[in-house]
Amino acid sequence: MATARDAGADFDLAAAGIRADGSDLRISLEVLATKLEQSLPGSTRVQRGGGGLLRRGPSHVTELKVELGAMRYQLSVVGDRLDCSRERQVGGIAIKREPLDPAEWVAALADDLRSEAERSSSARDALARLLG
Repeated sequence: MATARDAGADFDLAAAGIRADGSDLRISLEVLATKLEQSLPGSTRVQRGGGGLLRRGPSHVTELKVELGAMRYQLSVVGDRLDCSRERQVGGIAIKREPLDPAEWVAALADDLRSEAERSSSARDALARLLG
């Protein structure tokens, strides 16, 4: 059985693609968004757009939000770059917003996923599905 630490390391590897620039970015982001949607359906919101003229063709992730406890992680695609941030919330109100580079965003999200997995069996199950 994988531990929360092992799962977090695997998540880091699965999410590593969003740290890179280039053509693989959209594919890696789509894979990450889909895994998060499936693993944490109540905590993940994905916005997709594109698809070309009249919305025909494939759409792609334009924004990804993940809420874990008091933290909200947000990632937006702006042209060929990612705008990433983390917010601390109290009572649904953001009290602190911290911009992060993509590598920091992935690391912070993975740390919070590990922490949640250590505290909660449902979070542990969600993390296992994420790495599935």
